[in-house]
Amino acid sequence: MNAGRHRHGWSHEGGVRVMLRRPPFSGRVHGAGPRRPHVRRRLAPVWGVVLATTVVVPAMVAAPAGPAAAGSLTNWTTYHGDPLSTGVSPSTATFTNPTRAWTSPVLDGQLFGEPLVLGSLVLVATENDTVYALNASDGTVAWSTSVGTAVPATSLPCGDISPTVGITSTPVIDAARSEVFVVADELSGATITHHLVGLGTAAGNVLLDEVVDPPGTTTAAQLQRPALALDQGAVLVAFGGNAGDCSTYHGWLVSAPETGASPTDFEVDASLGNHEGAIWMGGASPVVDPGGNIWVTTGNGSNTSGASPDGSDSVIELSPALHVLQSFTPSTWQNDNAVDADLGSSAPAILGNGLVFQAGKSRTAYVLNAFNLGGVGHQVSLKRSFCGSTVDGGVAVTSTALYIPCLKGLQAVRITPHDAVHVMWRTRTGSTGPAIVAGGLVWTLHRDGVLYGLREKNGRVAVQLTVGAPANHFPTPSVGAGLLLAASADRVVAFH
Repeated sequence: MNAGRHRHGWSHEGGVRVMLRRPPFSGRVHGAGPRRPHVRRRLAPVWGVVLATTVVVPAMVAAPAGPAAAGSLTNWTTYHGDPLSTGVSPSTATFTNPTRAWTSPVLDGQLFGEPLVLGSLVLVATENDTVYALNASDGTVAWSTSVGTAVPATSLPCGDISPTVGITSTPVIDAARSEVFVVADELSGATITHHLVGLGTAAGNVLLDEVVDPPGTTTAAQLQRPALALDQGAVLVAFGGNAGDCSTYHGWLVSAPETGASPTDFEVDASLGNHEGAIWMGGASPVVDPGGNIWVTTGNGSNTSGASPDGSDSVIELSPALHVLQSFTPSTWQNDNAVDADLGSSAPAILGNGLVFQAGKSRTAYVLNAFNLGGVGHQVSLKRSFCGSTVDGGVAVTSTALYIPCLKGLQAVRITPHDAVHVMWRTRTGSTGPAIVAGGLVWTLHRDGVLYGLREKNGRVAVQLTVGAPANHFPTPSVGAGLLLAASADRVVAFH
């Protein structure tokens, strides 16, 4: 089905698209009510945000708005490098014959997030609720800060992270504020809470500590897995459930101002008594488009027989204030919900030609009209039997291809002139890690601890590097300070 690319139904106000018709569902948005407890704010807040990464954007992708910090070509401050999560490095380093530069000391917990880079520091966070800054020159610890007591896995109703659950998501850095933000799962007595913590990048001092659990949630059942993102001076924090879909949880997106002001929350499955609908996306971050609008994909919900969708199993575009602008839901949403074939195991990939690509667990890939997602079953085209299995994590986007983290091996895809999905190649390495593109190669980390550099045109192995086994779920490398970086279970390894 080809829905066309007309901008029907949109008004342009100040450069921001506003939807004129009612969307097929609306989540619950909690406004700025009373400030939540446990908020520690800086005495002299710096207002506004400057995105810290200069993005060299291919023709396939629209350029993000806003200026970039000086020297940012060496930085990697957010998941997959830029607000659109393209995974394309702006660095001129080639890495054609890389050698190991350093291996960090063993850190105090497991690493599930992507290493980030700001200037001469590499920043990572552990499941023991510790944030580390490593010297990019030699991998030694410049500073480390414990932000709380991590939650024992036995205190949670289910899950597959152990022995403790602390900081699971990839942090985000606001270079203009010299501040790195993390979300820590913390245990205080018998109480489990999720804290948004802002740390000064120079010394690791705590600048912000705020509870960001949405009102009324069962906090033990909510996992903060997706990478953090920045949007117009706020940190975007998404929630889903623990592995196993136990207890009662909802998908949530929280927009928390960096200044410590009250957050705004968007809830998936907010009506009809439904639950689930996680925003988890295989650890990928919410995607922020040039207008500041936010794109997420949700997982399976409990609604398997309702007459209309409720926001689960959907691609959703939200305004910066977290109002639903538009959405897409597969026509198979009831069955997808029933068999755990959720669309939301990966993040949406926004292409610069007015299209959006999305695939999840249902083995169906969708090409969507970015200006008219159209509700239920309104895709531009689809491809069945895609990947042969689940897609997990962020998609890398260049001018010629999409690199899709399929469970049976990374695939390269291009969208044809007729908006069809064409598979170019699948890696024979078995690596399933979400890829980045740097120095003319596609880099993907196998969970057995091998980092592969694949040729863009045919997927053949050009470089093979040992990081150390195992790597944790959905591992993805990064580039910054002239280094190629990857995380094993509890160390960071750098190549140059």
